[in-house]
Amino acid sequence: MNPRNIFLHDKVPSKNKEELVETLCRDKNIHIERIISKGNTTPPGQWYDQEHNEWVILLQGSATLELKNKEKVNLSEGDYLLIPSRLKHRVSYTSEEPLCIWLAIHFSENTEIIKKHNNK
Repeated sequence: MNPRNIFLHDKVPSKNKEELVETLCRDKNIHIERIISKGNTTPPGQWYDQEHNEWVILLQGSATLELKNKEKVNLSEGDYLLIPSRLKHRVSYTSEEPLCIWLAIHFSENTEIIKKHNNK
């Protein structure tokens, strides 16, 4: 078994190109990915409207998420957020230096993670 490092990567996205998304783990109930951004944003007028919940943590860099209700959420290193399914959102800013490294966990409402989180 060979460990990998979440901060080490071979590729860096170009500004205004697509983010680099790498699946780290996936099964029928959960999908874990690392996302690397460098000035990347969601195209104007486009919104994510996901069928699943997403728990995301910004490990490096700074970013801003915009919600459809006009709310803006500024994220710094170490900040995390639970984005419920069907909450329309977009990325309106990601830092270039340092580039952004995200860890995103996508899961359904039936996943044990959300059950434990809600029962605290």
